[in-house]
Amino acid sequence: MKKQYICLFFACLTFLLTGCDKYLDIQPTGSVIPHTLAEYRALWLNACTTVPADRGLAGMGADEMFVSNKNDQDKYGAIERWEGTTTSTTTVSFDWANYYEVLFFANFIIEHHDEINEGSQNEIAQLTGEAYLMRAYMHFILVNLHGQPYTKPGAPATKSIPLKLDTDLEKQLFRNTVSEVYTSILDDLKSAEALLNVEKWDDIALSYRFTKVCVPAIRSRVYLYMGDWQNAYAQAEEALKTKNVLEDFKADGFKLPNQYQSVEAINALEYTINNNYQNAVSVLPSFLVMYQEGDLRKDAYFAQADKDGNRKSKKGGSSEFRCTIRTGELYLNSAEAAAQSDNLSEARKRLLQLMEKRYTAEAYAKKKASVEGLGKEELIKEILNERARELAFEGHRWFDLRRTTRPRIEKTLNGQQYVLEQDDSRYTLQIPKEAIATNPNLSN
Repeated sequence: MKKQYICLFFACLTFLLTGCDKYLDIQPTGSVIPHTLAEYRALWLNACTTVPADRGLAGMGADEMFVSNKNDQDKYGAIERWEGTTTSTTTVSFDWANYYEVLFFANFIIEHHDEINEGSQNEIAQLTGEAYLMRAYMHFILVNLHGQPYTKPGAPATKSIPLKLDTDLEKQLFRNTVSEVYTSILDDLKSAEALLNVEKWDDIALSYRFTKVCVPAIRSRVYLYMGDWQNAYAQAEEALKTKNVLEDFKADGFKLPNQYQSVEAINALEYTINNNYQNAVSVLPSFLVMYQEGDLRKDAYFAQADKDGNRKSKKGGSSEFRCTIRTGELYLNSAEAAAQSDNLSEARKRLLQLMEKRYTAEAYAKKKASVEGLGKEELIKEILNERARELAFEGHRWFDLRRTTRPRIEKTLNGQQYVLEQDDSRYTLQIPKEAIATNPNLSN
């Protein structure tokens, strides 16, 4: 792990030297040490562009997509078949190393924020807050890929991923428990909340940077994954006070809601369905039938069938589809948490507010009548189904299956059947073998 960090560190320094050499001071030791806010911002830009697209990659193991491009079977087939280990040299791996590269630079900013000059106190505080929130979010994605779901009985006490909370390259890392990781995530969100001071970036191209509303928005997801319904609801509602506009799919010229220029965009850091994934996968027919008559998302989200009968997603494949969190998710977070807390009227309200923007008027009227007659369990089921439809191909489905029922999934691929059993251990991904080879502590 130590060697890995050092290599990653100097890889980023190379970027800084080639891209920002006029700002940088080359120290006698050969290290590049930033001093000004502009230099730290250059460092931070590289960290942001390094954030992996693993939420999209994990979706290949869920029940919403399949690898339809035969040329990509060697790359992604092992993931959609839930093969924990493979000897294939062509299989794409989850990007463990880049998470820790981003964490290194977040920690670097946190540790050195008092040394930053040529910037206002508000600007320095904002950057430091972004670093705390990034540290929280990177740990959050990692623990939900490689740690047991927090809501699974006994899971909080199990070993997951190592926390990285400093830049010490000599320190050995050991796996922390799921509970310890979540405690650190919530602590970092609290630190970020105290420092972030930008309400909204004037330049929409900066929407990959965190703002004040990102804290309650992301916190609502964290609490949802913990099954802490009261706090999940409170944080979703807090974020909705600031950002609550939805795209109206009945209006002319609406944007897909995971587009970074959408009115729903809260943060556009992640590129979850990149061009490689977009070309490789199509929607599973069994998932497509979840969209009922009058649901405008079916044709908005998915292209018409190609010559093989496969329908590609329209929600990815170019850098304009960058989305970490948006208002549509907040409505669903609020609805689910409210329903789980027996606040059924509030759950129905938030669910229907979203549905009204996604269905034809006639279909919505039927949905409204149905939703108003649902009891708690049926309402929760409908909210989760709506969540699947709304957030399809945005990197949520695998995580939602993990945190809820971890259901049995059957897939027939190239004429062969594959099964992920109910509560299967493969809902938790193994730490990559390359990482364990670098740091054997990760095997325990």
